[in-house]
Amino acid sequence: MGKANPYVHIPKESFPSWIWYAAECVGLIVIAFLSAVLITDTFEDLTTEQHNYMITGIFASFFLVWYVIIRSLILKKKILK
Repeated sequence: MGKANPYVHIPKESFPSWIWYAAECVGLIVIAFLSAVLITDTFEDLTTEQHNYMITGIFASFFLVWYVIIRSLILKKKILK
């Protein structure tokens, strides 16, 4: 029971760790962009310029909240090692 099979694939040891960071970032980009578009569509009487500024601000706030507040303060994970 104490011996490990040498032919068993263990992702943590062989899988590149940067792929997890890339997947997290891409997921955050998709969620932030879709949320920003859905939130700004609820406001009426916005010009195109105001609409774009609101999308950018909401998109940036998702990154700020995730990477600065949730990831570093609550989960205690460093952003870059």
